[in-house]
Amino acid sequence: MPWKHGLQTLKPGKAWTDSNGTLHSSLWMRYSDADKTRYSIVWEEPPASAAPFDNRFYWGRQTDGTLIPRSLTDINEVDADGNPVNDVNGNQVVTPGLKTIWVAQTKRTANDKLSVYDWMVTRKAEKSTAIPSSVTTYRDAVRTKCGEIETALNGAADLAAFMALFEDTLDSDGNVTAVAKINDWPDEI
Repeated sequence: MPWKHGLQTLKPGKAWTDSNGTLHSSLWMRYSDADKTRYSIVWEEPPASAAPFDNRFYWGRQTDGTLIPRSLTDINEVDADGNPVNDVNGNQVVTPGLKTIWVAQTKRTANDKLSVYDWMVTRKAEKSTAIPSSVTTYRDAVRTKCGEIETALNGAADLAAFMALFEDTLDSDGNVTAVAKINDWPDEI
């Protein structure tokens, strides 16, 4: 959580005045550990309920700090009595699950990558002008990769397996050795 001096919360990059009236510059974060101790600056660990979380995969935390996971699958909403909740058109309300959300995002990403060259496809149809082989190869690779990512997303058995698709593989020095599956698209041309 924050750095504190007594009950005062200190903001990094902001000057502050201590309980003795001493003004500390905005560079107080550079103080040595000994100086922080001398000026009674302490780090206060956040309560479990305030700890950060990845909102791509969790709704938030319960008061005891337990993470509230998002559902992998779509949820048909029901009321307290178990009856379907319907929208204004009479259709049952469905909350999309992570798989639905991220498959749709993957399709949008593929579309964005393909749309750059759509003009060439149109030109080919209208004027019979050849599309460079590098472009057709790239477009095929994007469609293939999109399918692979969708298959991986839909094949995740649980939240841990789903989250693993978003993690880069790092070596012991912290360098990326393998890009996360969700981001492993062909190099742009």
